[in-house]
Amino acid sequence: MTAIPRSKPLKARKRQPAVHQNALLRLIEKTLDDGKAEEIAVIDLQNKSTLADYMVIASGYSQRQITALAERLLDALRGAGYRHLSVEGLQHGEWVLVDAGDIIVHLFRPEQRAHYNLEKMWGESFAALDESIA
Repeated sequence: MTAIPRSKPLKARKRQPAVHQNALLRLIEKTLDDGKAEEIAVIDLQNKSTLADYMVIASGYSQRQITALAERLLDALRGAGYRHLSVEGLQHGEWVLVDAGDIIVHLFRPEQRAHYNLEKMWGESFAALDESIA
């Protein structure tokens, strides 16, 4: 009889102190604002997801602007000493995801942002969860 392989348990994400998270969040918001990102939204995921503590969503009006915003953000984060960064979608510029650990940043063109509607998906599901707990 063959043993069934067991999957390894997921490791809990090492959370950074609140001061660290706040500084990271301020840096991200300032960098996006300085780059003329539109409709910057911050969604608090603390105690609601193991994915991250915050999700930042912003829009740019062209592929070139999305790419420039992502590169500017990566430069600012690296300049501030953040080294464990992951990026997806940079080549296309339609939707770029920057994973900074405690904070995940989504940069969209308006059409893509409206299509995926992450604010509604994450906001409504958590609002319903909060109401059921209360």
